[in-house]
Amino acid sequence: MTDELIQNYPINYVAIDQATKQSGFTMASDPKTCALLKTLAGTKPGGKFLELGTGTGLSTAWILEGMDNSSVLTSIDNDPFFYNIAEHFLKDDRLSLVKEDAGEWIQNNKDSKFDLIFADTWHGKYLMLDEVLDMLNPGGLYILDDMLPQSNWPDGHQEKAMRLLELLDERTDLNLTRQCWATGIVIASKK
Repeated sequence: MTDELIQNYPINYVAIDQATKQSGFTMASDPKTCALLKTLAGTKPGGKFLELGTGTGLSTAWILEGMDNSSVLTSIDNDPFFYNIAEHFLKDDRLSLVKEDAGEWIQNNKDSKFDLIFADTWHGKYLMLDEVLDMLNPGGLYILDDMLPQSNWPDGHQEKAMRLLELLDERTDLNLTRQCWATGIVIASKK
């Protein structure tokens, strides 16, 4: 086995990827991370999924690819330019794209429960961590990426990432696995 990703990409992936590159968006999820999200989504038939940080929709496309027909995905982003790319390419009745600040959305939906949460923005990762983890059903999966140092990290971000990992390690309600693969993946399951 090699480190090369050989996958069947979601139907709109190439078009979204091209639009992403043309837009100048540099924070798109790594294809390896996306392929893992597809597999993990497949473990939750009839599941309720939450993606915090749609971006241009690359990871969204993969999550949808792994979901069954009775699952639903809510994906949140507040950047209208990038959100519009996702909205243009992702036409799926199982998907609810929400253009809103993630913090406000979390506050307004704190009683909602999910079987899988992919936290790919500040809220749910570095902000409002407890609130988002409270939204996770028992047996639910919480997934983070970009936990290994990245070239586009601003000064001081490595310390934030390390503190987040410490906070997750301290929790007694999660089973946690750190993976030094792709951009650095964390997968936790709720006890």
